[in-house]
Amino acid sequence: MARPIPGARATGPRRLRTAACGLAATTLLLTGCGIVGGGSPDGADGNDSLTGEITFQTWNLKGGYEEYFTGLITAFEEQNPGATVAWVDQPAEGYQDKLSADAVAGTLPDVIDIGPEAAYTLAGAGTLLDLAEADPESEEAYLPASWDALTFDGLGGGTYGYPWYLNTGPSFFNTALFEECGLDPEQLPGTFDELFDAAETMAEECDGVPMVGRMPAIETFGTYGVELMNAEGTEFTFDNAEGVELVERYARLYEQGGMTEDALNELQTGELEAFKSGHLAWLPGSSYTLQDLRETAPRVYEEVGMGPLIATAAPNMYVQSLAVNAVSENQALATEFARFVTNPDNQFAFAREAAVFPSSQGVLDDPYFTEVQEGDDDSRVRVEAAQQVSEAEVHWPPAFSSQAADYLREQVALAIQGDKSAQDALADAAEYANERLSTE
Repeated sequence: MARPIPGARATGPRRLRTAACGLAATTLLLTGCGIVGGGSPDGADGNDSLTGEITFQTWNLKGGYEEYFTGLITAFEEQNPGATVAWVDQPAEGYQDKLSADAVAGTLPDVIDIGPEAAYTLAGAGTLLDLAEADPESEEAYLPASWDALTFDGLGGGTYGYPWYLNTGPSFFNTALFEECGLDPEQLPGTFDELFDAAETMAEECDGVPMVGRMPAIETFGTYGVELMNAEGTEFTFDNAEGVELVERYARLYEQGGMTEDALNELQTGELEAFKSGHLAWLPGSSYTLQDLRETAPRVYEEVGMGPLIATAAPNMYVQSLAVNAVSENQALATEFARFVTNPDNQFAFAREAAVFPSSQGVLDDPYFTEVQEGDDDSRVRVEAAQQVSEAEVHWPPAFSSQAADYLREQVALAIQGDKSAQDALADAAEYANERLSTE
C-alpha cells in the first residue's frame, strides 16, 4: 500500500469516547460482504475453460476469517466448473523462511499471500510470475503506490504480485499526559518537528514520562523524507544528511529523557503495552488499534486523541499481495484466482471483514471510507486512515532484508546512546545492506 505530500498538521485531538456501534457494525457477516464472481480485477465473469486444482496459501488468516475465505473459494469454484482451490494457511512465525524452503524444494503453492520483501527474494530466484510481462493490463486496476510496491527496479522492473490489502493508521496520543506535562491537548503533533518539540517539553515538565517509545526503522527514515535508495534501486542511500539529522534528533531526545532506554530494547509490542499502561504519550497506530485500546485499556481509551501519522514526506503504508508461482502446473487458473480475490468487490468485502484497506482503484471512494458516522469512533479512524492510504507510499524497500533491518536497529541504538556517531552508524548500516543487496 499516492505520491509524496507534506505531513498534515493536526489542528486538534479527536477525543475518542465509547461509541454506540463498535466493530460489530463494520465487521459484516459473510452474507453481507458482497463476494462476487469474476476473475479479473474489474469483476468480469468466470471462464468455463479453467479447470484443475491449485493451492492457495494465506499467512495466519484462517483463525479469524475462515468463513470469508470458504465463501470466496466456493464462489470462484461455482463460476469455474471443474476448478478446485485447496486452501492452506501458515502460522505467522517463520513464514518467510518457509516460503524460501518451499521454493528451493519446488513445493511453493500456486497462489501465495506475500509481502514485498519476501516477494523480492523469491522473484530474484525466478520462482514468481512477472505480472508486468504476463498480465500488464492489470496495472490500471490497482492504486499506483500498491502496484509500485511490487515492482522491483533492482530486478529489471518486473512486478511480482497482485496488490491485495493495505494498512496504515493515524497517531494516537494520551491527552491526559499532555495536560499533565504542560502540552496543549488541543494541538497534537502532526510533523516530526512538532513531535520532537512536544517530546522535549514533556521531558522537561514530567521526568520519566516519554513521548516516544520506539526507535526509527527504515520506514521512519522514509516518512522523514530520507532518500532510501538510488533511482535505479541498486544502492541504499539512507546514510545521507537527512538520515543523519533524524538519528541525531533521536539521540538528543534520548539524552533529554524524552525517550527511555526501554525503547532501545523493546520491539513494537513493548511500545504498545507502555501506551496501554498510561506511561507513553504517542502511539503510531493502525486501523484496528482503536478497538484494541477500547477492549484492553479502557481507561487510556477514554483519554485518547487522534491525529495524522507523523510524516514530513508521504505517510507510510504496508501492502500485502497475492503472487503466482512461476512454475505452477496450472498457471492460468492460479492467475485467474489471484485476480478474482483482488477484484474490487472482493477486496471491499475483505476490507470490511478485517479492518484493512483495498488496493483496487476507486474502492476508497465508497462512503464507507469517506463518511464519518456520528458517534462512531471506528468510522473516524477508518476515514482518517483511508485518506492517508490515498496519499501514502510503502517506505520499506523490498530489497531491504530483515537482517538489514536488525543491523540498522543495532547501529541506530549505538548512535542514540552516544557510543557511535550517527554518520558512522548509518554508513555501517548502509554498507551492510548494500553488501547483502549485491549478493541477492
